[in-house]
Amino acid sequence: MTPFTRRNFLRSVGLGSLTLPAWFPRLAFAASPSAQRDVLVCIFMRGGADGLNVVVPVGDDDYYKNRPTLKIPQPSGAAGSAIDLDGFFALHPALAPFKELWDDHVLAAVHATGSPDGTHSHFDAMDFMERGTPGSKSIPTGWIGRHLGSVDTGNKSPFRAVGMGTLVQASLRGPVTATALKSIADFHLGGKGSQPAEIARFQASLSSLYADNAWLDLQAQQTVEAINTLAAANPGAYQPQNGAKYPDTDFGSALTQVAQLVRADLGLEVACVDLGGWDTHASQGGASGKQASLLAELAAGLAAFHADLADRMNRIIVVTMSEFGRRLLENASGGTDHGHGNCMFVLGGGVNGGKVYADWPGLAPDQLASPGDLAITTDYRTVLAEIVDRRLGNPKLADVFPGFTPPAYLGLVRAA
Repeated sequence: MTPFTRRNFLRSVGLGSLTLPAWFPRLAFAASPSAQRDVLVCIFMRGGADGLNVVVPVGDDDYYKNRPTLKIPQPSGAAGSAIDLDGFFALHPALAPFKELWDDHVLAAVHATGSPDGTHSHFDAMDFMERGTPGSKSIPTGWIGRHLGSVDTGNKSPFRAVGMGTLVQASLRGPVTATALKSIADFHLGGKGSQPAEIARFQASLSSLYADNAWLDLQAQQTVEAINTLAAANPGAYQPQNGAKYPDTDFGSALTQVAQLVRADLGLEVACVDLGGWDTHASQGGASGKQASLLAELAAGLAAFHADLADRMNRIIVVTMSEFGRRLLENASGGTDHGHGNCMFVLGGGVNGGKVYADWPGLAPDQLASPGDLAITTDYRTVLAEIVDRRLGNPKLADVFPGFTPPAYLGLVRAA
């Protein structure tokens, strides 16, 4: 049996190249609970969501002219019809849980927004958006990573930044290492058959190996500390409050676990959650169908999250985004092709909600971006910059979004 020594441990986990094995937690080695700033929850709708059927421009006749089968019926109160917001815009009927949040002025939408780069490539569009540098890949970090690296919150928590899933989202890349967390219940060091006694022995051995102040020693010690901290929060006993019922999906599970981290007061500042499946080239559906199912999952999840954390939403802000929108004209396969302009949602106690923020460009042929897309009149970084400055307490926008200066804030959120 190989002796459990410092040298063998280093060799076995490949730390010569700073590569940790799958079971070794990826942690942000930061520091104590943060100052009074919002917790940011960033939802990425991967695949290119059709924003024109999410927040529907029912007051624009050209929408209906170009979508003979995929159109969402005018608001009428009938099942399957759009849900009126302001006479011009309406919600997809699957987003019905959003209406109460809208009426409570904690939910807002931004339309005709997105990345100014015109690519229709999923990979490039997502990469540019998460870097926060549309059209450029010269800076390797993500916009959230640069935010975390440019503001000193005094936070020493290993859970300062969390990416829900098996991989850390590109937006979190930066000087503060983020945790990829798929399951709180499984966030531990495995032993033989995951036997508690074996795990405890391994943790004790690991702690004893790293007793001085070297960089790696601190990492190992804080890793064990993080595992113990999370275990002490008793995540397996978590019960959503206020009757909240999360969807029984990966997305619902991810939001549940973000809520657990918030309630455990472990110093969470940022959580990223993905919801995929939005690439609806065929069989997209209108009021029902593939996209409607995804929208129902999104709405149910965020409504449950808001209900569960109702007493804390004044210090939580949620933002949704997607790499690009879809073409105005529906295609012959009952779907929509890659487009440009899109919509975003912003949810939280500090949001000036109950409003669609839009400099609407129109959908007439001469108003569309080539080759038939909704034009972008609000750079998505303008939305994020206002959140970073006013809700996350970081005015260093030149560090977060290099080369970009917001023309003016939209008034989406109140200063924290």
